[in-house]
Amino acid sequence: QVQLVESGGGLVQPGGSLRLSCAASESINGYAMGWYRQARGQERELVAHIGALGSTVYTDSVKGRFTISRDNAENTVYLQMNSLKPEDTAVYYCNRRPPYLITWGQGTQVTVSS
Repeated sequence: QVQLVESGGGLVQPGGSLRLSCAASESINGYAMGWYRQARGQERELVAHIGALGSTVYTDSVKGRFTISRDNAENTVYLQMNSLKPEDTAVYYCNRRPPYLITWGQGTQVTVSS
């Protein structure tokens, strides 16, 4: 069973930056991947998408601030987050894009606060 392990979260002040990593136990080659987040009391939402060939799409609230990338050789997906805002506070997860979703990992907590 493919496992996903997210890391890189933490506590950061508004305006700060974090780089999240998502390591997969099997090849991500050929799969579109996504970073998702779930704030307390809210539904999980897609933040950024990267296609199998590297095309990217972002939700409006993070455009110009977040950058998704992938390293197929390392089976890893990254999310560079700049100019962080308190409303970015959430648990961040990665996964394949539908219809190839797999079991969710534990996620990584990002807290933006002064």
